Amino acid sequence: MDYIEKIKKKMRRYCVYQERSVFQVKQKLEKNSLTQQQIETILDDLIQENFLNDERFAVIYARGKFYQKKWGKLKIKQGLIQHHIPQKFIEKALLEIPPDDYQKTIRQLIIKKKKQMNISSIKLDAKQKIIRYLLQKGFELEDIIKNLSFIKLSK
Repeated sequence: MDYIEKIKKKMRRYCVYQERSVFQVKQKLEKNSLTQQQIETILDDLIQENFLNDERFAVIYARGKFYQKKWGKLKIKQGLIQHHIPQKFIEKALLEIPPDDYQKTIRQLIIKKKKQMNISSIKLDAKQKIIRYLLQKGFELEDIIKNLSFIKLSK
């Protein structure tokens, strides 16, 4: 088995273990002593064999970050941009997040943060802290404010 085939086999295992973006695999391949042409050939083969698929990666990434890490769409989008995912795949991945789940998650995070802060009512300072927390998690200001009004203001 020649060097290129060994690298290809290694990359297949890398892709099977966890869904990867083309960008991630390309970065990993660049650490080996390969020419740009060899890297492109290996990437093309992995795509042809369906080990790599940026559309599939985007959807799995978005679901995972939303359901596991409770990230908002803005933070998910930023993560996908960092993986060099095409805009059309980013949009498709974000559409996979059900709007009801999204709003419910925002409300759950507001309640969680309110309990952590151990406050009986959401005053202006506490409201600002909750808003900052949710903005940092990548949720849109409009959705945060809309959901803040649904939360009971006393414990």
